[in-house]
Amino acid sequence: MFSQKSIRTNFLIKLTAAMAVLLLFFSVILYSYTTYGVDKELRSALMKQVRYLFATYPDVKKGIEENSQILKQTLNINAQIIYLPASHYNSAHIRSVKKGKEYFIELLFPYNFESQTYLSISSNITEQKRVQQQVYNAIVFMNTLGIGLVILYAYFLSGMLTAPIRLLAAKLSQRNENMMEPLKVDDLPIEFEPLWTSINSLMARIQNFVKYKKELFIGAAHELKTPLAVMKSKTQVTLLKKKYTEEDLKDALRQNVTSVDEMNKIISSILEFGRAEGAQFETPRNIDVIAFLREKANGYKILAETNNQHFNYELEPEKYMIHLQPMLLTQILQNFIQNALKFTPPEKSVLLRTYSKEENFIIEVVDEGRGIDESKDLFAPFHRSADSSGVGLGLFLVQSAADAMGAKAELANRKDAQGTLARVTLPKYPFCKIQ
Repeated sequence: MFSQKSIRTNFLIKLTAAMAVLLLFFSVILYSYTTYGVDKELRSALMKQVRYLFATYPDVKKGIEENSQILKQTLNINAQIIYLPASHYNSAHIRSVKKGKEYFIELLFPYNFESQTYLSISSNITEQKRVQQQVYNAIVFMNTLGIGLVILYAYFLSGMLTAPIRLLAAKLSQRNENMMEPLKVDDLPIEFEPLWTSINSLMARIQNFVKYKKELFIGAAHELKTPLAVMKSKTQVTLLKKKYTEEDLKDALRQNVTSVDEMNKIISSILEFGRAEGAQFETPRNIDVIAFLREKANGYKILAETNNQHFNYELEPEKYMIHLQPMLLTQILQNFIQNALKFTPPEKSVLLRTYSKEENFIIEVVDEGRGIDESKDLFAPFHRSADSSGVGLGLFLVQSAADAMGAKAELANRKDAQGTLARVTLPKYPFCKIQ
């Protein structure tokens, strides 16, 4: 894991390198454009001199021989007719020449192809070269200064950018499983709002997870303690009798066997819950939740018919793609529907329906049973009704699965009739995508 110092160093290096490349790129373009413009102007000036000579002197060779000094003083050019045997210059050609510390630009213009002679016009461009060198030096200086300023700017900018992260890290380092209150983020920039919102949401889920796990352990200990106490009491009562018959021993053993069966039932349920929680590590995938629920509903319809009940489903829209773990959704659906069938009398109905609302996809199971006690936390572990044969981990498993998917599980009494409404709300993003 990278430290905050290494993150800042990497930021400095990358920003400096990027700015240095940009400065170099624009400097090369600037220098190339300046040099090209100067050279182009010099070439254009020499071509003008050629046209001037041909327009001024009918005999160019004689004219430049007689007026060479005047041309040098007035036009700052050296003009002469030179002989270049076997030359490949079939048109005007410009070349640069260095003589000592001075620079010249020379134009060779075809004068007489038969005699292989050329009109040579050269001009001293030492001053222009000096100006170009000064421009180059200025660009190098500005680049060096610019890179220095970039490094300084990047240093302070990286400090400004990493300061909220350091502050957030300091706040998080003070948290543990007993301190999961939401972060106070008044001193963080507004740009970090999505980050701290996600962190607070995650901390709330962790807090609920720790809370339910503690309740599970405490509940398991309490549930196991009861049959153990019964076994101990029955055994002690039998042993305290001065005379006990064979029937007393059998009765004590029968009671102990019943208590052991109850403990086995509790332990099996806890193990089943542990295996079910392993579904949280299933790789999420895209599924058509409507087709998925329709397939499951057909199986529950057969189960309801065997109990002389009616099972119906209304699934909307026609197709809805969701990215989640199918096993977790199966756990929620299975517990909701099994509870609905368990507490719904014969000839009554259970309805499975779905619909999309704003940014959510909602699955509801509606029964015609006796309803629930809304004052109690039905999702707590080992909470069950008096006539229930289970150990009370089903809805606890629903809550755990919903938390793992970022969903919300709810139970409430129906407003339109007698019965219970069980609902799980899946957020559209990042879990759901309508197609």
